[in-house]
Amino acid sequence: MNRIIAAEPRPNHRLWLRFQDGAEGEVDLSHLVGRGVFAAWRDVAEFNRVSVDLSTGTVCWPGDIDLDPEVLYSRLTGAPLPGAAPANANR
Repeated sequence: MNRIIAAEPRPNHRLWLRFQDGAEGEVDLSHLVGRGVFAAWRDVAEFNRVSVDLSTGTVCWPGDIDLDPEVLYSRLTGAPLPGAAPANANR
């Protein structure tokens, strides 16, 4: 598993992330704003309270909100999720 080692909030509900393997860049999370536990992110100040949980290697927010680091890594790098079928598996 690629662990997140650094995170910074950016405008428009984007996060800059750095993973332990050196991959880094921005991930757009705006599609989550207002949905379920992410309703708090309507207040940008809440989104900006992001931190890195070093024990789990992912990003988190107050209220027990966190995101799967493998999903974030896949969104950032385009790498397939672990255990996902190859794109041409149904051919």
